[in-house]
Amino acid sequence: MSTVDIKINGRPISVPAGTSILKAAKLAGSKIPTLCYHSDLEPWAACGICVVKIEGNPRMARACSTLVTEGQNYITNDPEIHTIRKTVIELTLADHPQECLTCARNLSCELQRLASEYGIREIPFDRNVKRLPKDESTPSIVLDPSKCIQCGRCAQVCQQLQDVWALEFIGRGEGTRLMPVSGLLLNDSPCIKCGQCSAHCPVGAIYEKDETAQLMDAIMDKSKHVAVQMAPAVRVAIGEAFNMAPGEIVTGKIYAALRRLGVDAVFDTNFSADLTIMEEGSEFVERVVNGKGALPQLTSCCPAWTDYMEKYYPDMIPNFSTAKSPMMMQGAITKTYYAENKGIAPKDIYSVAIMPCTAKKFERIRDENMQSSGVDDVDLVLTTRELARLIKTAGVDFANLEPEECDSPIGAYTGAGTIFGVTGGVMEAAVRSAYYLITKEELADVNIEAVRGMDGVKTGVVDIKGTKVKVAVAHGMANVKAVLDEIRVAKEAGAEPPYHFVEVMACRGGCIAGGGQPYGTEDEVRDQRIAGLYKDDEQSTIRCSHQNPDITKIYADYLEAPLSKKSHHLLHTHYTPRKVYQK
Repeated sequence: MSTVDIKINGRPISVPAGTSILKAAKLAGSKIPTLCYHSDLEPWAACGICVVKIEGNPRMARACSTLVTEGQNYITNDPEIHTIRKTVIELTLADHPQECLTCARNLSCELQRLASEYGIREIPFDRNVKRLPKDESTPSIVLDPSKCIQCGRCAQVCQQLQDVWALEFIGRGEGTRLMPVSGLLLNDSPCIKCGQCSAHCPVGAIYEKDETAQLMDAIMDKSKHVAVQMAPAVRVAIGEAFNMAPGEIVTGKIYAALRRLGVDAVFDTNFSADLTIMEEGSEFVERVVNGKGALPQLTSCCPAWTDYMEKYYPDMIPNFSTAKSPMMMQGAITKTYYAENKGIAPKDIYSVAIMPCTAKKFERIRDENMQSSGVDDVDLVLTTRELARLIKTAGVDFANLEPEECDSPIGAYTGAGTIFGVTGGVMEAAVRSAYYLITKEELADVNIEAVRGMDGVKTGVVDIKGTKVKVAVAHGMANVKAVLDEIRVAKEAGAEPPYHFVEVMACRGGCIAGGGQPYGTEDEVRDQRIAGLYKDDEQSTIRCSHQNPDITKIYADYLEAPLSKKSHHLLHTHYTPRKVYQK
């Protein structure tokens, strides 16, 4: 790798060729403030806060989008630069509502932090706040354009990373504003509710629909039995809200915190991830071994991906696994199997899911299949961020909680269940059990390295005792198109499918970076959360879903067998072509 010798504030440093001034300064230990920049996105240089001086050049450069050149000395801070940056922040604040105390991003707002760091106590410019109506049309996220600072992150994420194109800027000059495409409501746009726009927004212009009060109301209602499940990725992220390191496994602390809040039963979605593998894995065996169903089989755990597929690739519906997501399976089992064991009517159970994903708020009401118990299988979905806020308001000292165990009989899980939260995890868990379902032998090495890592598309061949299974894993919706188009071309040509099994997750890195996870998610944080889930898997006594004794028991006592009539009723769904634009 070629390097470039430069100076940062007069101090020599060598950096890789092609490095931006912003990244070079970070390597040199100098922080340059940013607002529009995010490491997930191509630099857009919209805000102007990251300006720096280049010695000998009268013009300032924007550090995020300017590459270093040999021999240059870059000045990242002096009184003039400080004044310019402070003025940019003041101008931004002049157009921004001063509603910090009631804003969803209070104390986690990047603009608020910069204003504090630069000691801004008054705005020396005329106020010019545009009061625009909120868009609360989706069940997942809220768009408040009055708070938009036109950094462009949300539109870039939606268009570049997710290839959805639900958000855009319209107008020019003073009239420029962010809105859903074609002037539609967000729910009528191509939006797939993934929440990546909210995860990348630096302020409170886009945020998850807060439903924490509903959980508190349910806990107060003594006629309700409140049962809560927690998704795999939550356990390696929520600790960040309490000054713990990303990736730290806090499973037992979350169980304890939920009980401190007053819920009646604490379960783990990892259990139903194991259940999903039994259903989805058996379905795969039927397709690849017995020729019953279209190949490749596509995973169906991610509701944002499901929504995308129904809108953009409805011809792939026959390829989709009919297995519900772990969240919806857990909800159905809670209100049937668990309800019968406890002697509680399904209508008296209030089923809550703690998820890393805003699209899960949409999934619980997406169609009638989400009421297989006769009532809503899941009554409420809260994001990781929402649960963190509740724990704080309850005065729970989360970091110092003694870990507790989840409740039985639908809480115990295997390592395969926990890796559902990372890209490639569903595929790896499925292969571990598919090997057994096909051969009746256990896989010697359950670590499937071919599907691990952060490449946008990962492909490989898994040898199941002579059966060559071609697999693909894609994460980040923009990476999915190439895989789907490859499948579509083969199908139209009547050729063999390029893959037998394809896993898709809408968000980069998988659920560990879902739209409802703690703010500040970048690849460094993703890597730490991913490592946490793999560590949890490696520490598990049982690492294959089909070996979970509670899974064996629920089939013996209640579901009969994977793909049985009863399991189809409770654990499977169907899909419907949807219009990209609803109006």
